[in-house]
Amino acid sequence: MKFLQQKIGQIDGKSYKAYKSLQGTFYFPKFNLHIDYVQGDPFASPSKIRLVIPNKYQSIDQAWLETTRRQTYIEDHIARRVQKAIFKENTQVRGSGKSGMVAIDGPDQAILKRSAVQLNNREVTICISVGLPANGRRINGKEAEKLFFKVIPSILKHSLFALKQDDLTNAMQLADQHDVIRKKMKEEDWVAFIANGSILPRKSGVSTKPLENAVPFQSPKENEVTISIPHRDEPLTGMAIKKGITLIVGGGFHGKSTLLEALEKGVYEHIAGDGREYVLTDPNAVKVRAEDGRSISKVNISPFINDLPNGSDTKTFTTENASGSTSQAANVMEALEAGATSLLIDEDTSATNFMIRDERMQQLVAKDKEPITPFVQKVKQLRDELDVSTILVMGGSGDYFDIADQVIMMDRYFPVNVTDSARKIADENPVKWPDASSSFGSWTDRVVVTDSIKIKLGKKAKVQAKNRHSVMIGRDVIDLSLVEQIVDDSQTRMIANMLKYMAMHAPFKEDQTLVEWLNHFEKEIHRKGLSFTQKSKEQHPGDLAMPRRFEIAAAINRLRQIKIN
Repeated sequence: MKFLQQKIGQIDGKSYKAYKSLQGTFYFPKFNLHIDYVQGDPFASPSKIRLVIPNKYQSIDQAWLETTRRQTYIEDHIARRVQKAIFKENTQVRGSGKSGMVAIDGPDQAILKRSAVQLNNREVTICISVGLPANGRRINGKEAEKLFFKVIPSILKHSLFALKQDDLTNAMQLADQHDVIRKKMKEEDWVAFIANGSILPRKSGVSTKPLENAVPFQSPKENEVTISIPHRDEPLTGMAIKKGITLIVGGGFHGKSTLLEALEKGVYEHIAGDGREYVLTDPNAVKVRAEDGRSISKVNISPFINDLPNGSDTKTFTTENASGSTSQAANVMEALEAGATSLLIDEDTSATNFMIRDERMQQLVAKDKEPITPFVQKVKQLRDELDVSTILVMGGSGDYFDIADQVIMMDRYFPVNVTDSARKIADENPVKWPDASSSFGSWTDRVVVTDSIKIKLGKKAKVQAKNRHSVMIGRDVIDLSLVEQIVDDSQTRMIANMLKYMAMHAPFKEDQTLVEWLNHFEKEIHRKGLSFTQKSKEQHPGDLAMPRRFEIAAAINRLRQIKIN
């Protein structure tokens, strides 16, 4: 501690680059300070530090570590407390550029495994970013002392050293409840569960917080189930969506897409008070949509598209500019390749000719002149042959009535089970479909040529997440704006790290498939944590969050001119 004071005194007033001499470890009364990275300029990206608090100064309850989910939820709670404490302290240090800025990679409404806070039997590690103070481009030693000896200890005092047992207990109890609900879903073959009283609408298009005065969710009696969950006096009641084909219908603005959006985000758990804390979806559910203009590399889309007029091989379909139908077909097949067990589809973001082909159009355009087999003719095969469920929002066509296992109508934000009515309509007005293949078909386990990623990196081997929806790799940008289940910028940063890891590490065996890469990533995260892609343990790992395998695959699949065998 005194050594740090001396060093700051020695460099006070010097050129900003003299801050580099502070890199290293310093010992404070209740924590160890690791300065991992020092910014080169007061206007550059902030410096990275780790605060390591040994167990003797912050007792680590073994109950926090009893399950992986409990550990994640406690780390999440600590990160939120640190974030709140930083907000109160952030105006105390002044100077040029980012001087005095303190930030943690704090969570939003979803609870994700992230690296900002790391917990084990021995210690708690908190990773934060700081702006080292300057006057112009000269070191401001007085403000630097205030930052390290007043602000940072105060942040710890009002966060980690002020944890409330009730809050910690609540976090662990929610973890236990989510574990039980997910186990019940698996046992009962439920694709999703939505508790009565849930608030599904969000505050706005740019806010993930619940909408005030929204209509609480109430399950139709036909779909209502009750689950006994721990740490709760009353059982939890809500709507279960079983495996199979579920159709969500209703008039415009009655809540169809709101329900589907809640389900697509339900692959992640949410904090108490979010309104969606008891909205849980199959963790292997993938939202699928049309994506005009995306690139596709050797994807087998033949289950849906064959005999293209230009003679393109749809078993190894490649294009730099996909149409609506070819992009949606590729998105389905890529999801299946990565291991999806449920598909979520909204007609509003789908290609019409991919989804349906009505009787009149069949009469006008003969089958031998139409290369597309619409999704409505393949969805039963997905269910019966591959055990893949589909939840589909459809407001403009009744063609899916014939094959839906259940039909839920949204009426002024209330779900109503209208399965019997839909079947009666289907029986009275049967749809005549042209003959389709007797089986769904298959996807191809593709091999990624990692050298084609390495070439993209260039000499500087640079990969960077620019924001939640784009990754810069060399001079190219991977557009993830329509990959709708990325919910945190830090997930995208982790995806960028994984792309670089793929490029810089030779495959552990010849003919490494995309699926084997995804399996490898999951295994390494489980063994080594989110920082497994870092070159050195000394690198600051504090701005990463766990992505799903499907979003990692989505980034790889959207890298233009990638070579795949």
